[in-house]
Amino acid sequence: MTRKSRRLILIASCGAVLALALGLILSAMSGSIVFFRSPAEVAAQGVPPGTRFRLGGLVKDGSVKRGPDQNVEFSVTDTNATVPVQYRGLLPDLFREGQGIVAEGRLDAGGVFRADTVLAKHDENYMPREVADALKAQGRWQEGGGKETPKEAVKPASADATLGQRSER
Repeated sequence: MTRKSRRLILIASCGAVLALALGLILSAMSGSIVFFRSPAEVAAQGVPPGTRFRLGGLVKDGSVKRGPDQNVEFSVTDTNATVPVQYRGLLPDLFREGQGIVAEGRLDAGGVFRADTVLAKHDENYMPREVADALKAQGRWQEGGGKETPKEAVKPASADATLGQRSER
């Protein structure tokens, strides 16, 4: 066997191993990919029961009902559609009515979203683009509506001032 043929066999075998590794990685990732949907998309697309996805929107005012054993029922809305959600567990401290959330779980046959994770957002700046666009169209969300602290008000202590205080002692 010549040097050229050995080199070609080595390159071909490395390519086959890389292709196999890529195939295994992609097949493993396909089970963990979770898509984001707004309540309007869930209503319009008719998501099949059992499909795992993330649901994002605002907690509908007056919809939070707490039950025994940390069971909570609430509705998520984007002002166009509403999806009922059931969750069992501790909710984030920032969870409240009118607040933006993202819940991850599955839709059951009755159209109820069974969440196993609920993430509350502390600011509407973190709203997913699709939900923010829907809220802007309804006039319920204005960009930059939150209070911002002026940069001049938050000044870190300089190292020179600290050194100066130490040297005076």
